[in-house]
Amino acid sequence: MTTETVQHEPSAPGGPALFDTMSTMRAMRRLKPDAIPDETIDQLIQAAVWGPSGGNMQCYEYVVVTDREVMARLAPLWKRCVDSYLATTGKYAPKGMDEAAYGRMVAAIEYQRDHFAETPVLVIPCYRFPEPRLDEEGLIASAQALGPEATERMMTSQARFQALAEGSCVYPGVQNLLLAARGLGLAANITIWHLFLEEEWKRELGIPDDMATFAAIPVGLPVGNFGPVRRRPVAEVVHRDRW
Repeated sequence: MTTETVQHEPSAPGGPALFDTMSTMRAMRRLKPDAIPDETIDQLIQAAVWGPSGGNMQCYEYVVVTDREVMARLAPLWKRCVDSYLATTGKYAPKGMDEAAYGRMVAAIEYQRDHFAETPVLVIPCYRFPEPRLDEEGLIASAQALGPEATERMMTSQARFQALAEGSCVYPGVQNLLLAARGLGLAANITIWHLFLEEEWKRELGIPDDMATFAAIPVGLPVGNFGPVRRRPVAEVVHRDRW
């Protein structure tokens, strides 16, 4: 089987091909149940591995689910997570978002929920952050470099720093995977709703307790067409030289 190529009108004429890929990379939640070849899946993971990793430690691992029986066991967990999201954070349209557009997005989320067992590929990026090697001399030098006030703040924000450090080692690879999927004509979207029941997901997939999971990425051939993303204009989000 070969992967289908979805045709679309260029949305970044005159720019690099990658720009066109990025500008048409919608979150695609309606997937065909058709199997994806192993070599195509390997291309996606290769793209992820090419992403940067803090200190080039490369402590990531990827769980790739294609077995229908495993997917069927994950589907009830997915439903619980999605229903929790839709009952809380996802209950109302974000400020400034058109209600009709939000309704279409919710319909796609519900479609994915109700057809999750038919998902061709599910990718779970994982990361185990190595234990830091600390010695008294290094700690003293760090405190001297930061100063006492900043050192105290740093000590109280360790949990946030750790989470961001881990995420910065994983999410660049995830973005690479999403770009590769779009370039290959595949639909995909990044979700983190599985974290509502992370222990149950890890238990079902045999993921070690000390390994953190960072996303659940369903991948498959799209039902429907790719199209331009809708985002805020650059002029609204840029603060030049200072806020």
